[in-house]
Amino acid sequence: MRILIHGLNFAPELVGCGKTTGEMAEWLAARGHEVRVVTAPPFNPEWRVAPGFSPWRYSREDYVRQSQPRKAIRELVATGSRSGLRRSSEARGQLAEPPDSTGETTTSETTTGETTTGCLTVLRCPVWVPRQPSAVKRILHLVSFALASFPVMLRQIRWRPEVVLVMEPTLFCVPAALLTGRFCGAKSWLHVLDFEADAGFELGLLKSAALKRAVGWAEKKSVSSFDRVSTISEKMLARLVQKGVAPSACLFFPNWVDTDAIFPLEKPSAFRAELGISPNDTVALYAGTMARKQGLEVLAEAACQLGGRARLRFVFCGDGPGKSMLATLTSHLPYVQWIPLQPFARLNDLLNLADIHLLPQKADAADLVMPSKLTGMLASGRPVVATSPPGTQLAQAVEGRGLVVEPGNATALARAIEQLAEDSELREKLGRNARQYALSVLEKESVLSRLDRELLFFAAAG
Repeated sequence: MRILIHGLNFAPELVGCGKTTGEMAEWLAARGHEVRVVTAPPFNPEWRVAPGFSPWRYSREDYVRQSQPRKAIRELVATGSRSGLRRSSEARGQLAEPPDSTGETTTSETTTGETTTGCLTVLRCPVWVPRQPSAVKRILHLVSFALASFPVMLRQIRWRPEVVLVMEPTLFCVPAALLTGRFCGAKSWLHVLDFEADAGFELGLLKSAALKRAVGWAEKKSVSSFDRVSTISEKMLARLVQKGVAPSACLFFPNWVDTDAIFPLEKPSAFRAELGISPNDTVALYAGTMARKQGLEVLAEAACQLGGRARLRFVFCGDGPGKSMLATLTSHLPYVQWIPLQPFARLNDLLNLADIHLLPQKADAADLVMPSKLTGMLASGRPVVATSPPGTQLAQAVEGRGLVVEPGNATALARAIEQLAEDSELREKLGRNARQYALSVLEKESVLSRLDRELLFFAAAG
């Protein structure tokens, strides 16, 4: 099947939507599909374009299927030489003709004349990335990608994809995707990872009542135009119906985790020795994007309150607009350590550094997003302390696998961390439950195999 994916974020981004979309595209290509991705150069969560990529140029990367086991696209794109999918120039054959940056070439052939099945093409489009993102700058950032990627999407009409899949964020991609699908007769699919517009207003990033009404109308009009709309939690699925999507068009498609790559280690993580942390110390870890919707200041307040407790260490790993604020608030605490985002090869060691995972989220963001980082936390077999209102999807996912406290309540968060730090048996019990949940509900092959079946059925339906 020919699948066209349109989204702002993609591999080799290590977090969020970029990681999710990269893994999905790689998996589908290695499954035998022809996949094209129209995206931007990697910039998240640092808000600066990664070395080796340009914010102003169009570019193209081609990979073809190999018989060896699959490797993650985030590694593949970074090196251009991995088993499973490899750059076409390194494979047994070459592209039939030199491609241009908009993906005009439509077939790949080996030197023996055989058509190659199972391939991935990544089409990078220019994007403006502000150094200090504000509400207005974020909108301009999204518009810049939508405009730059519009002609590239329309060029894919000649390729004739069977499914056009849009990843939200961002909704600015919707017009190009719907037009492309309509002109080539493809089915249209929207996958919602984040209700970006709702979150913007709920978190106070956007405040105009008139703008809220206009955006709400446009969003309802656009999401109801798709043949299929999926999202990552049951609560978010209900919100789609409220926005006018027919229940028959809705699909629950959760985030996943590679439970073979992320698993509990039988020995202490190598990070303990590297950071000078004793095996007897208890580590509370936050790892991931640092943005406003997390309410990161509560972590600093809780860490301050627990300063008198011996053998408790905090480790913060990540980047994003909220990093400098959190670093300033914790700079005077000797038991708080910082490390940069880690490559996928070290992700399991990083997650196993934790005795307790920390997952803050603002109350205003409840059920507008579902943190993708939760899947790795659970797979590592460690308990999670989350800040979320009762009854939310996040609270339901963590209950029995960690502790849930009121958002913004640093004292409650500190007490939950202290409770787990003092009770190793409770930590082990909740960690076992977390690992079992990851294996039974979130396992990557199971989730993506179901997506594969849905795509095939969806494309074949009249």
